[in-house]
Amino acid sequence: MKLAIFDIDGTLVKGSSERLFWGYLAARGRQGPRQVFAYLLFLLRYLPTGGIHTIKKNKAYLTGLRTSDVAMLASDFVQTRLVKRLNEPAVQRLKEHLRRGDTVVLLSGTLEPIAHALAAHLGVRRVCATLCSERHGRYLPQPPETHPFGAAKLSLAKQLANQLDLDLQHASAYGDSGHDVFLLEAVGNPVAVCPDQALLNAALENDWEIIGVAEAQRAWR
Repeated sequence: MKLAIFDIDGTLVKGSSERLFWGYLAARGRQGPRQVFAYLLFLLRYLPTGGIHTIKKNKAYLTGLRTSDVAMLASDFVQTRLVKRLNEPAVQRLKEHLRRGDTVVLLSGTLEPIAHALAAHLGVRRVCATLCSERHGRYLPQPPETHPFGAAKLSLAKQLANQLDLDLQHASAYGDSGHDVFLLEAVGNPVAVCPDQALLNAALENDWEIIGVAEAQRAWR
């Protein structure tokens, strides 16, 4: 049994699941002045020290929403919206790993409720995604407690491998972004899925496998 780690946005799903979910929340009246103000205030407070990555960590648009309501909405969102945007080549790889009995983990910077709902749809049992701050069942306008992104994703993957008593050197990892290079360099079987330019360069330089609809066009640019 080996470990197989899958990113979500851009890898298993075309585009940003969280951006789509934000629009989904707004369409259902779950975004108002309180959430907009909290989002902007978060940027003002943390942008000077966090730089551009502050935008990735800004989940303050969930401020005041019940965690149980968000989980329920995320489940509906995945079933009615997100499954239509699945990236089939990556999903087929995931299913192959499951058939072989590998331990599959969704490791993503998207919201944990979205990742859990998608994992349930795909038959995956293990998830490590963005865990937002909350108190008394409502979300707070604070930085996430866990945010798998960039080097932090590699650190979390190492923790998962240790917990599962599996060797990261023999693991597979699938990602779409240059921010995934930290993790891909650490595994035995790195796979770039419809990579952005930074990851494409790394994949070509290191002779990593490239899959997805656009791999041929991008490789010859």
